Amino acid sequence: MFHLELEPRFSDTDALGHISNTSLPVWFEQARTPVFRIFHPTLEVKTWPLIIARLEIDLLAQSYWHMPVEIRTGIGKIGNSSFHVIQEAWQNGKQIARGVAVLIHFDYETEKALPIPDEIRSKLSEHRVA
Repeated sequence: MFHLELEPRFSDTDALGHISNTSLPVWFEQARTPVFRIFHPTLEVKTWPLIIARLEIDLLAQSYWHMPVEIRTGIGKIGNSSFHVIQEAWQNGKQIARGVAVLIHFDYETEKALPIPDEIRSKLSEHRVA
């Protein structure tokens, strides 16, 4: 799994002092950067090869701004042109959220999905999680 530690900003909180549910999708996206680099090492947006098809997040526990959050990112199912990114958020030894993003290898000019090349599929497989 890939790991990213974040220091929540005060602005990441809601009126109750908890991490806002709107912060987790942003954090999960940031933590997907190593996966993006597998497909596109330069991260050049003009030739971007991925599109998101689905995002789901389960909020499992309360979380707070004054403690670091670790985002763990791995790969789940790998299909012909799509794959699942499995992510977890942990704070103070407790899992606070779990998410799944479905990404598609995509050609923006033709607006069609592309098969995932074998070399990339192999690199994704190195990060498989249950």
